[in-house]
Amino acid sequence: MRRKDTAKLSTKFQISIPKAVRTARQWQAGQEFAFIPKGEGVMLVPVPTMGQLAGLARDANPEGYRDRTERI
Repeated sequence: MRRKDTAKLSTKFQISIPKAVRTARQWQAGQEFAFIPKGEGVMLVPVPTMGQLAGLARDANPEGYRDRTERI
């Protein structure tokens, strides 16, 4: 890993994501992220918007689906 691809945790517990990473992933200011613990580290994953999820299950077969109200 190159030195410029690293970041320090500030006294306010904030981290600036290096520009090379932001540009490569097309991340924008104000975007929401989830922190997922993985072993000794943490995975940073963008939370998808409703627009990005639209049509995701378009061809899904709803037969046999159990709603929460049907559970015991």
